Amino acid sequence: MSGTVYLVGAGPGDPELLTVRASRLLQQADAVVCDRLVGGGILPLINPAAQFHDVGKMAGDCRHRQEDIHQLLLALAGSCSRVVRLKGGDPFIFGRGGEELLFLSRHGVQVEVVPGISAANGCAAALGIPLTHRGVAASVRFITGHLRDDAGLELDWSSLADPTCTLVFYMAVANAAEIVASLQRHGRGGDTPAALVHSGTTEAQDWTVAPLRQIPQLVAGFKPPTLLVVGDVVRLAQRAWSAAAAGQLLLREAAEPCAPVAA
Repeated sequence: MSGTVYLVGAGPGDPELLTVRASRLLQQADAVVCDRLVGGGILPLINPAAQFHDVGKMAGDCRHRQEDIHQLLLALAGSCSRVVRLKGGDPFIFGRGGEELLFLSRHGVQVEVVPGISAANGCAAALGIPLTHRGVAASVRFITGHLRDDAGLELDWSSLADPTCTLVFYMAVANAAEIVASLQRHGRGGDTPAALVHSGTTEAQDWTVAPLRQIPQLVAGFKPPTLLVVGDVVRLAQRAWSAAAAGQLLLREAAEPCAPVAA
């Protein structure tokens, strides 16, 4: 028997942001292979009769090598009808979903991809930050802030200095100082508004807004998973601050206020 592996995006954490199809597949799954960044509120939706495999990884943790996960998915596809590979956010945005798709396809396994709301989209929306905004940001780029231990952040920093482009750095905590220094060195102003967002859309959500130059000091108060958003659109988060008074958001005051964007 050869089953189907579904690469399913679990969204940014809030179970209410799970897609209808993802929810249905979790209830029908024979086996679920789950990443670390899947929101805890989503796990109760899984079919209680399904096999459950926790393969969550952290930086420097070698207990669950990607090659081992490939082999686990292949074995489960041979014994189960529906295998859900559950990933935080979207499986094709820094989720290694492409690697798993290619591996399984080479071994003749049928694979279907179920997109999820990305961490960038979900966290920005939770804070009231539009990733693009007419007259402020004409483009957005998603960038990894973490590479292998033997490689530096060799990015096209000149292009990232474009003030009309919103930047969203995933896995940015460890290399925040290098990211900020490189952006400033290539022309991105130190007073550019920036936001750090931890566990966005969940009960553990925490965030702060500050000028870019202050991020290396402020990041010490954050742990993974944390996104770094850089760009003038961050100023527009002020429109969401009224929600903080109603207990909907956890706002930590910035060390310095950011000047308002011209209308």
